[in-house]
Amino acid sequence: MTYHFLHCTDHAAVRDIVINRPDKLNALNAATIAELDRAFSEAGADPNVRVVVLSGAGGKAFVAGADISELATASPLSARALSRAGQALMLRIERLGKPVIARIDGYALGGGLELAMACHLRIASDSARLGLPEITLGLLPGFGGTQRLTRIAGRAAALELCLTGTPIDAARAHALGLVSQVHPADRIVEATRTLAERLARSAPIAMTAILDAILVGSDCGIEAGLDYETQQFAVCCTSADMREGTQAFLEKRPAHFTGH
Repeated sequence: MTYHFLHCTDHAAVRDIVINRPDKLNALNAATIAELDRAFSEAGADPNVRVVVLSGAGGKAFVAGADISELATASPLSARALSRAGQALMLRIERLGKPVIARIDGYALGGGLELAMACHLRIASDSARLGLPEITLGLLPGFGGTQRLTRIAGRAAALELCLTGTPIDAARAHALGLVSQVHPADRIVEATRTLAERLARSAPIAMTAILDAILVGSDCGIEAGLDYETQQFAVCCTSADMREGTQAFLEKRPAHFTGH
């Protein structure tokens, strides 16, 4: 599929999706959101793709936010449509069933941080700046930021970041659990690639079960979460990958998972 604002390439079982609007610091407009939705739909449906890495072009920003020129002329109806489109994209990423890694180099602000929070893992460069500055525009985050930040970093951090609009550095983001790893800027591509390739060698059925169980469990009571976990555990035990994994362990050799 041809994209105007994205660059998509495959490296074995890893798909790289790069937001390619460096002159706008990769800001999210309606067209870019629509392209991202199509790109993730395609990645989810491709059995050869096991992991997705999402990043921004240019080295200055992952995504610096929503496109302010588009927001400035929004009516209540168009703003509602944009918010719903953004939230639908974030849900698609979150529910992809395959690990999505956000590689954050530079700014991840507003819609950019909301996009990163929808990814399952976030790796940041030591020069990254993350925040939800919508309050400075007379707005609140509209792509799920108030909800996901509260779930990821807790209520106090969510209130601080949303009410002040002040970005934080990568070290603070790591301390809050907002990013899982921080690396020097000249090593972040290599570190992300290493993680993506490791995940791509893992059992796809088990990865999907883990992603689903954690997503479901985070939004329900403990008993319902435990019941769902048991169901997924049983499903994994029907797979050829489970038999391969256990046999490889007993034979003291690396497992070769096929997704069956």
